[in-house]
Amino acid sequence: MSLFTGLGAFPLTPLANDAVDEGAFVALVERLASAGVDSITALGSTGSYAYLSEAERARVARLAVQYAGSTPVFVGVGALRTSQVLANVAHAEAAGAAGVLLAPVSYQPLTDTDVFELFRAVSEHTELPIILYNNPSTTRFTFSTELYARIAELPGIASIKMPSVPADLARARERVAEVRAVVPGQVSIGISGDATAAYALSAGCDAWYSVIGGTLPEPALTITRAAQAGLTDQAIAKSDRLAPLWQLFTEHGGSIRVIAAVAEHLGLTSERCLPLPIQGLDAGARRRVAEVVESLELA
Repeated sequence: MSLFTGLGAFPLTPLANDAVDEGAFVALVERLASAGVDSITALGSTGSYAYLSEAERARVARLAVQYAGSTPVFVGVGALRTSQVLANVAHAEAAGAAGVLLAPVSYQPLTDTDVFELFRAVSEHTELPIILYNNPSTTRFTFSTELYARIAELPGIASIKMPSVPADLARARERVAEVRAVVPGQVSIGISGDATAAYALSAGCDAWYSVIGGTLPEPALTITRAAQAGLTDQAIAKSDRLAPLWQLFTEHGGSIRVIAAVAEHLGLTSERCLPLPIQGLDAGARRRVAEVVESLELA
């Protein structure tokens, strides 16, 4: 089986007193490995990579690989400058990562040429497989299908992490087929939108690169395994059961504040574990998150 299939879990990189909480991070990684996720990605968007220094990122990469056991670890390497990206790649290599995750990070808006040249530079400087990360809600850069095709021809591109697909099986199949038609067969296609992951997996996506998988691996695994077994109705039903959680993601403009509140409620991290200036949720929203966690029996 390819490394880039199944459930990829994206844990938080929790902070305490403005420093990486190494004990909490290690416990999250060990929890994921014990649950049986297919891969762990340290320093994804859920892992707050853009807020950490190069030294902090190097340390987190080493800890992830050290405590993941036999579970493959991918490491996010995105940064503002190509030289910084390549430095992060070198740290991932030194840590023993199985691959790297690359999103185009910018202050000035990037062009397709900028992004293609970034991926080419990384592909020329490492033998580690590369996951292309399309996260327009965060990076403000959207990959076209044509750009997927160009970048996927570069050496070392192993997987594409797409945003959400439609919550409609026929339309999801159309979108996955559209991407599959333009990329080489060895490049896996993954989904990152948790709320539509059951549709994407059932429509032919190879992997789910999951926010909830990094904190709540069990429900994410049940959805993934059902979809992998061809039990489409079951996978979608299990995802629909989590609709109150998906609604919280929508209400709060994304997943990171909600999943941090979940982790804090479960005692997996200290309170206020996100990097400032991200304040996290207010007291009322935290109570609502706790109610959803308890009502869905996620504790």
